[in-house]
Amino acid sequence: MENGRKRLAVLVGCNYPSTRNELHGCINDVLSMKDVLVNKLGFKPSNIELLTDAPGSSIMPTGMNIKAMLNRMVDRAEPGDVLFFHYSGHGTRIPSYHGFKQDEAIVPCDFNLITDVDFRQLVNRLPVGSSFTILSDSCHSGGLIDKEKEQIGPNEDNPKSLPTSPKIIPFDAILHHLSSVSGVQSSDIGLHMMEVFGKEASIKFLLPKAEIDHLGRSDSGILLSGCQANETSADINPMVSGGKAYGAFSNALQTVLKEPGTSISNRELIIRTREILRAKGFHQHPCLYSSDENANAPFLRETS
Repeated sequence: MENGRKRLAVLVGCNYPSTRNELHGCINDVLSMKDVLVNKLGFKPSNIELLTDAPGSSIMPTGMNIKAMLNRMVDRAEPGDVLFFHYSGHGTRIPSYHGFKQDEAIVPCDFNLITDVDFRQLVNRLPVGSSFTILSDSCHSGGLIDKEKEQIGPNEDNPKSLPTSPKIIPFDAILHHLSSVSGVQSSDIGLHMMEVFGKEASIKFLLPKAEIDHLGRSDSGILLSGCQANETSADINPMVSGGKAYGAFSNALQTVLKEPGTSISNRELIIRTREILRAKGFHQHPCLYSSDENANAPFLRETS
């Protein structure tokens, strides 16, 4: 199925065990996705990197380690290659430099936020003809690639049925945690990020605002988000569901991918995933951000 192209993946699951932010299904999400990639989508196990905070993990999913894996994957990319990043864990929203909106970020286990600008920079580095699909099962994940075109966006609300844990750490909680580590008394999260993480902090906090505003936009990025920018994504507790813990979005999307048949477009995949979540009563609406061409292209360019 590779047709001479490399198919590369980085899978990250953060459960934040034994903390006040603990989730239950995130590691299961990426382990299940690895099976789908290998058994259905033609990925070689040797081209899949897995990073989790499971007890005993030798490499933890810190911001630095996640970005290092993503940068190595992008460094390997050649025209025609298919790159994939699946993240399951907490997300958050942080104040924008523009003052009138908020920006999206994922929350690694050490709180070294990876922001929409970081993902934009990664996508912009790709060679022409390659693609980078990001699947983020986290709260506020809509818009996680800065400046990417919205193809499937906001929708009507639906009631929840199952009790769930939202995959969000609120901005105030992140600021409080970073303040306790940095010792800096300020509401400017950028000051804390630079004090705690230095050059490993997000480029959103390191680069001048004007330089960030002038970052270009390539058409190689594809974002499948677990929810809208103003919504939360559900983590299903096994004590409630009576079985294995999982993220509602990851589970629904994998259900679609495991169905027999031919390849499915990114647009149709999000529509079908929404239908499953709606049928189960979940209050989240997955979204799609990409170019017009990539919206209608097969998911991970599957050809059979």
